[in-house]
Amino acid sequence: MAEPRQEQSGQTAVASYVASISNDLATLSRRNGLDTLGYLLEMVRLEAESLTRHNGPNGRRS
Repeated sequence: MAEPRQEQSGQTAVASYVASISNDLATLSRRNGLDTLGYLLEMVRLEAESLTRHNGPNGRRS
């Protein structure tokens, strides 16, 4: 079983990756007239960034 610090660090890394990829997908969607999909992906990005900030660097709560 992973230690809580390692698990939280992994969660932060995943949230950061999700924020990055969802931003790219939102841009792609909007450029191709898929505005609702772009909007939803933007909400995903904002939530993922919020989780990244909440957990702070190296998985520590800030």
